[in-house]
Amino acid sequence: MRRLGSVQQKIPCVYLTEVRNEPSRKRDCQQFQVVASENVNPAALASDIHCAVATEKIDGTCCYVTTYNGEPCLWARLDRKPTKQADKRFKKYQYSQKTCKGFVWNVDEDFRKVPESWIAAHRVKQENGTPVPDEHGHIPGWVPVDHTNKQYCWHASVVNYDVGVALVLKTHEDEEGLLEIVSVPLGDLMEQTLELIGTNVNGNPYGKYNVLFKRLGSKKHPVHVLVPHGALRIRNPPPVEFQQLYSWFQECQEGRVEGIVWHCDDGTLVKIHRHHLGLKWPVGDTFLNTRPVVVHVDETDPDTSEKDLFKSFSSINGQPFSCIKDIQFEP
Repeated sequence: MRRLGSVQQKIPCVYLTEVRNEPSRKRDCQQFQVVASENVNPAALASDIHCAVATEKIDGTCCYVTTYNGEPCLWARLDRKPTKQADKRFKKYQYSQKTCKGFVWNVDEDFRKVPESWIAAHRVKQENGTPVPDEHGHIPGWVPVDHTNKQYCWHASVVNYDVGVALVLKTHEDEEGLLEIVSVPLGDLMEQTLELIGTNVNGNPYGKYNVLFKRLGSKKHPVHVLVPHGALRIRNPPPVEFQQLYSWFQECQEGRVEGIVWHCDDGTLVKIHRHHLGLKWPVGDTFLNTRPVVVHVDETDPDTSEKDLFKSFSSINGQPFSCIKDIQFEP
């Protein structure tokens, strides 16, 4: 099975998009929304979208594995963003010109500072050796995750640098319908991007607490895992046809996902999000929570804290569960 594409930039929609002057379904404070037209993006057609691998779009926060100080390391996404004053100028220009083309940035003065360890994402454009912002006014990038920075404590919970492993949720190699949580050597994940999901990430769309559905993890015992991009393939994907896609999201159990990311043979990635179709996200119980999962995590260090996530998972090593939300650690 070939390794699928790495997510280093914002992924374009599989359809050409248009802006509507109505409140966004995705962002509460945004007074417009971007929706899909019924015209397939020419870039998707040029990359032979109809032969692409369709995978589930996971709702979490993006991560990347590459070296830091000579060792494999998990990196958190940190886009360099403009200051408030520069952002106001940028948005004012966009509003008046109906485009961002022609806007001139002063990268040294207009953008917030980032840690010295920050690196720009792959394929970020550069001028005179300096990364420059994309059409959204951001400079995508990464910062290394360590256990001393509380801002990235949930990222840090899924890696053990002493042993060099990460906690990963993926499809079982022998049973397509089964998921497994495993500890994977960081070296095996080199140059891959992954999505961190769990109790304290993005509002926990895979386990929002209400009367009907259990929460993924808990405040006392949070659960987080990394999902490699492209790991959850859609078994019966709909064709790239607007009405059939819309119906699939509405009517099929497998369509209870945030969206689809297509991985084309030439490395191009394109996506569709439920919001592009005017559909709600999160949805009640997601497709991810209908899939059985088994845990295969060996103990890494018997002397670690009881709150250590690797230790918690090793305590249920070999156990099957009906879905990831059923994973509960002993109090």
